[in-house]
Amino acid sequence: MILNPNSSLLEQSISKLLNWVERHDYKGYDPGDGLTSFLRPLTFKKLFLERVLMQVIWKSPVNLRPWLGVKPLDSCIGRGFFARGYLKLFQLTGDLNYKEKAIDCLNWLISHKSPYTEEYAWGKMFDFSSRGGRQIRYEPITIWTSLIGQAFLDAYEIIGDENYLKIAESVCNWIIRVPRTITETGFCINYTASDKKDCTIHNQSMEAAFMLARTFKHTGNKDLIEVAREAVMFTCERQRPDGSWYYGEDKKFHWIDSFHTGYILDGLKGYIENTGDKRYEKALDKGYVYYKNSFFTEDGRPKYYHNSLYPIDIQCAAQAIDTLTYFADYDEEAISLALKVALWTIKNMQAKDGHFYYRIYPFVRAKGPMIHWGQATMFKALTSLCLYIKKKKTL
Repeated sequence: MILNPNSSLLEQSISKLLNWVERHDYKGYDPGDGLTSFLRPLTFKKLFLERVLMQVIWKSPVNLRPWLGVKPLDSCIGRGFFARGYLKLFQLTGDLNYKEKAIDCLNWLISHKSPYTEEYAWGKMFDFSSRGGRQIRYEPITIWTSLIGQAFLDAYEIIGDENYLKIAESVCNWIIRVPRTITETGFCINYTASDKKDCTIHNQSMEAAFMLARTFKHTGNKDLIEVAREAVMFTCERQRPDGSWYYGEDKKFHWIDSFHTGYILDGLKGYIENTGDKRYEKALDKGYVYYKNSFFTEDGRPKYYHNSLYPIDIQCAAQAIDTLTYFADYDEEAISLALKVALWTIKNMQAKDGHFYYRIYPFVRAKGPMIHWGQATMFKALTSLCLYIKKKKTL
């Protein structure tokens, strides 16, 4: 489907995955979709009980969703990753069919923007409850909106349609209106626009800074770069001595995990490259070294936490491949590690039908097909890796 009958293991994996995704019409489960269960009325709208229901469905090694009325859904963030992956395949093969599929995904995103804001922004397709509070269906989320915005910037750069840049500008206009937690050393861009309390979670703020900086490079809008600079300062000033970052500064968020660290590093690298602001290069160096040394085993298994292998999560694998490929021009060892992670993941976490398993626990595999958390992120990561390898061979 992608290149030729003698395609590599990576290309075969992408082809099998894409066949699965298209057969299922871009629909699947999500780790946090538990509140769509028919059991939700039994939570009596209590946050704690909603969290219990979500976590039971989320963390169960057996996919309980079909028995509890949780149906496969489309995904805004999934469509963003699929659009980016299709654009990579278009660059890789020159096949206009992939360009059209990318445009279809972008058009779907345009028609499914959040109804709660005039600007382009996106949220989950379901209600969500966590220790940070509630997010209602379609409520715009900073991390998802920032990552989806990158898909429109990719399309603008590859296809050249000015309308995609206008949508990216609209995304940035939404980001700069999101409330901020202001400190003497920068501010954190909050997780949602409705979140008025202090937020000290790093990953969404850094991905927002990346989106602002990348759009600034095309538009020259200095308002965007001023906001991005403050967000980067906030996170870099809170880097731990060993180079790591907590998920968030509040004590309840004091854990260090793989894929959120990848988001932070991507955001910092993207900010530096798109602005030329090099004051935080040492933070990037230190953070990247910590990431590479802390989250991988010798055989390429991606660790979830810095101090624990399990659960082996498909999102950690996908983000690792993506981040390491992004850092390939920065570290000559990055691409070999990305390949090692990719090959281990394909051999151990891809089902015969093409979809990727959700998680591996010590004695069991959670095989439920998550649509954005695994299928979409792996699609984008593997296509990025293939495209980098092709470009490297032609140099």
